Amino acid sequence: MAIFLTKDDLVIVQGITGSEGQKHAKRMLGAGTQIVGGTNPRKAGQHIDFDVEPIGFDKDEREGRTVSVPVFGTVHEAKAEMGAEVSVIFVPPAFAKAAVVEAIDAGMRLVVIITEGIPVKDTSEFFTYAQEKGVQLVGPNCPGIITPGQSNVGITPPDITGPGKIGLVSKSGTLTYQMMHELADIGISTAIGIGGDPIIGTTHIDAIKAFEADPETDVIVMIGEIGGDAEERAAQYIQSNVTKPVVAYVAGFTAPEGKTMGHAGAIVSGSAGTAAAKQEALEAVGVKVGKTPTETANLARQILQGK
Repeated sequence: MAIFLTKDDLVIVQGITGSEGQKHAKRMLGAGTQIVGGTNPRKAGQHIDFDVEPIGFDKDEREGRTVSVPVFGTVHEAKAEMGAEVSVIFVPPAFAKAAVVEAIDAGMRLVVIITEGIPVKDTSEFFTYAQEKGVQLVGPNCPGIITPGQSNVGITPPDITGPGKIGLVSKSGTLTYQMMHELADIGISTAIGIGGDPIIGTTHIDAIKAFEADPETDVIVMIGEIGGDAEERAAQYIQSNVTKPVVAYVAGFTAPEGKTMGHAGAIVSGSAGTAAAKQEALEAVGVKVGKTPTETANLARQILQGK
């Protein structure tokens, strides 16, 4: 089982002809992702050939191959011809809003937005539009989503860990990778990097709700950071709706007040949004909070070993 993404999902890459789109499309294919097309209005009708080498925990069970991916003029054409329902976006910030709206209008079920630096106004507009149309967004400014051994949509390295019983949701891309590494001996059901912008399509709560319903996820690990109140809202949700054990790490215990740290949403004002305040809110509802990623991973490991 997995949340949001499985081996059966057919994926298109918006921006597949660019350097980032091609580089990560090849890595996604190597992880087993079913990429069935890409888009570029100026290069419609072309094909991009990828020499794919297997990567990931099961690479020895697969052989290298050449995959020829067709390029379509629009997402609608890609969906109509190939049946894709998942799109991942690798386009510059100035064109990201149009790309997301195009994917929504084409009827994509899931749209993963890797692009960083998208104006908040643009994000707020396509976020609202996605909600109206019932389309799930992941990101922007995120590493994407990976279900090890099944599919990888985004830029998460697929060879860090294999499938397992830990569900991971994180604001930080690099901390996602580190936590996957720390828990490599156990494995991950799904890891989703939700991004650190002020407005994001999928929240901690969305992911936690899905992990709670996933029979193959036994423990949920949540990585937050200073700024905003997302972690406090997640704590309230956990208290009322989650029966599975949740372990958390909050980045930014040493962050100075009033200074943006890394993500646009990571800014502390007074006592609001501090790592200490978030830790207090989470621990008050029974969530174990680690002071470091390693300590957090050990807490999850202890819970699993005690099952």
